[in-house]
Amino acid sequence: MAVSVLERYGRPVMPCTEKRARLLLERGRARVHHVLPFVIRLVERNANSCEFQPLRLKLDPGSKVTGIARVREFNGGIAVLNLFDLIHRGRQISEALPARRNMRRARRGRNTHYRAPRFLNRRKPKGWLAPSLQHRVDTTMAWVNRICRWAPVTALSTELVRFDMQAVENPKISGVEYQQGTLAGYEVREYLLEKWGRKGMYCDKENVPLQMEHITPRASGDTNRISNLGTACQPCNHKKAALDIRVFLKKDPTRLARILAQAKRPLRDTAAVNATRWALFNSLKATDLTVEASLGGRAKYNRCRLDVPKTHALDAACVGAVESVTSWCRPTLAIKATGRGSYQRTRLDKYGFPRGYLMREKSVKGFQTGDMVRATVTAGKKFGTYAGRVAVRASGNFYIQLSKEVVQGISHHYCTMLQRADGYGYSFNIDSNISAGVGHASHAALSLPGMNAGVSRAKS
Repeated sequence: MAVSVLERYGRPVMPCTEKRARLLLERGRARVHHVLPFVIRLVERNANSCEFQPLRLKLDPGSKVTGIARVREFNGGIAVLNLFDLIHRGRQISEALPARRNMRRARRGRNTHYRAPRFLNRRKPKGWLAPSLQHRVDTTMAWVNRICRWAPVTALSTELVRFDMQAVENPKISGVEYQQGTLAGYEVREYLLEKWGRKGMYCDKENVPLQMEHITPRASGDTNRISNLGTACQPCNHKKAALDIRVFLKKDPTRLARILAQAKRPLRDTAAVNATRWALFNSLKATDLTVEASLGGRAKYNRCRLDVPKTHALDAACVGAVESVTSWCRPTLAIKATGRGSYQRTRLDKYGFPRGYLMREKSVKGFQTGDMVRATVTAGKKFGTYAGRVAVRASGNFYIQLSKEVVQGISHHYCTMLQRADGYGYSFNIDSNISAGVGHASHAALSLPGMNAGVSRAKS
């Protein structure tokens, strides 16, 4: 993968290969500017003496993962330079907000003084998005701006996704059917008979009296929603009773998979992409770069025509007008949004009562949880060199998270800072099918021992 390069005054110039970056570092002509993603800064050369080629940043927005590809354009084709998978944490945010609201409500309820309600004087501004959705836009734009600071990007391409939720449910829907609900013209029982082919879903019997059956029993806490209802004959319905369908059909996994596939698919991720697509597009336009909007069907057509495997990052590379794709066999840097910690210093149990307290200070001996460090232990049972993310303790003996294990009790005296915590975790995803024939030299050239993340072999 290409290495980002900055000139001596911090302005971005054209990326270089890993070999050239290693030679520049070894000869003292460059210094390490950022570890992950790896960026170097030249010592002598300035941007006035550099030649530039058109670079484009391509995005494939998603609900959970956004694919990002930095490419170089030439004669209608592109050469892939870097691939990124930006993993959002919107689900964590949506789960944390109700928990925080319940704890706050319980705390206020324990206080006896009257507090006037304020829910009537709150107004959401135009274009407001829920925090879990706004996070997707903000995180994507943060990395677009960050990559543009490290490379002379001249244009952007994004997939302006629009999912037709009713077409997802019914691919043949058209015309006035969009104005009708799921059960328009049907009673619930008639709808279920049509949905399940007028036969029992457990035995495929036809021309027998059928009963309404709950796929997940109400005794387990489920509801009467349409996606949880099916048709079954009386013997099968009586035999299943209040059993879960996975227990009832554990000896027939093929039928179980078919029934679960027939049930309604969740549309939560689809709604999230639909809600954020225009907010992201308008934010990209505010960068003053040329923005190309493309449809998802065109990206899929390009990927199938050019025989490119399906990943989030490679989907991004195929967005827009693409005649050819070269150098796509590259490892993908997975960037996972982890947050910068919590302001809450008191840990609560499930009932909302305090169960523990955290340190008042987040920094210990100059280190914070999430920092990337290298620890060289010169004596004792833990003799050796460890590189990974640190979890600080007030005693000064830290935990270091390696790729496959956690090393405990490493004194801060042995730790050297590699990179400050920035709210993201990094790891390389190397697909065996994608990297076949390419080798792992590019990954090995940018790796530290004991880490599943790329760092320059040169001394930082």
